[in-house]
Amino acid sequence: MSASLTMSFLPGVLPIKIEGERLLLVDQRKLPAELCYFDATSRDQMVFAIKDMVVRGAPSIGVAAAFGLAFEARRLASAAKHEEQGQLPHAQAFLNEFSLAAEELNQTRPTAVNLVWATRRMAKVVEAAFASGLSCAETASQAYLEAEAILSEHLSANLAISQYGSELVPSGARLITHCNAGGLAACGYGTALGVIRAAHFDRKNISVYVDETRPRNQGAKLTMWELAQDQVPSTLICDSMSGHLMSKGQIDMVITGADRIALNGDSANKIGTYNLAVLAHYHKVPFYIAAPLSTFDSNLVDGKTIPIEERDQGEVLTIYGAPTTVPGAQAFNPGFDVTPAQLISGIITEVGVLRPDYVDSIAEALLQSAKK
Repeated sequence: MSASLTMSFLPGVLPIKIEGERLLLVDQRKLPAELCYFDATSRDQMVFAIKDMVVRGAPSIGVAAAFGLAFEARRLASAAKHEEQGQLPHAQAFLNEFSLAAEELNQTRPTAVNLVWATRRMAKVVEAAFASGLSCAETASQAYLEAEAILSEHLSANLAISQYGSELVPSGARLITHCNAGGLAACGYGTALGVIRAAHFDRKNISVYVDETRPRNQGAKLTMWELAQDQVPSTLICDSMSGHLMSKGQIDMVITGADRIALNGDSANKIGTYNLAVLAHYHKVPFYIAAPLSTFDSNLVDGKTIPIEERDQGEVLTIYGAPTTVPGAQAFNPGFDVTPAQLISGIITEVGVLRPDYVDSIAEALLQSAKK
């Protein structure tokens, strides 16, 4: 792995921060016009924040959910002090309510596997704490420590992904990316955008084309904003322009993030990613996915059964609340599509770049991670 990154290569804007007893999220709906924070301290606020995309990006959703459950554990521990006699034992009441909170979070965004990965991990810690005889307060402390560990691991994974990926980027490369996979989405340096940022700080003289990513415009609003912070040369394009650029030989590499990856390498990402992969394959442009191992779903042998979230039609029928089509129009708005493994040149993870046959390389990577 390259060690040539300059000291200026720091994490991007983290989407989460703790201020005293408050859990705050960067309100990604407001960028790039305004950098402000949304109070997600309560369970209901965190559920809303994930569902309404105050926080988005699979890794960041997972980290946010972990801290949301940690704060919920604190609330439940505090409530346990005031329970009346005759109710369920404190531990059982705590577990029941904690499980309900986890399930509410799991229902907010069905495609991003990092969400369920994080909530299950938090549940295991809470269950183990009670099984070992810890009190509600002590269990809540363990939950908070686990959320902090999840965040720390994401930072480390992001950095490793960025460094491994930078080694793949040729000097002077012209890249294209889709949606947003920077620090806001990945809770650290970024995944796909982490690779781009690392290549920039490695002085590779790169430039980036950024798909606007309709209908939510994460590319236009978030990726362009993050690249501007690092002064990475960037050009915004409509999603439909990428084929033209490739046909003119103006793209050297495609790199995106992922929200769920099956054991054969099939990868779900923001709608429009599959289009890029098909175009890249036709034009013989390498197409890479960058994602942490927490994005791999060990229960899926392929991408055929990856759940695809369908979002509100209004996102397609309007822009910033203003109608863009005829009254009464119907719209189809899947949030994600699945790119088949055979279209992917490599998957950049924190343990290295996985190559086909992905069934073997993914299995080996997950086994290697489990041994740590």
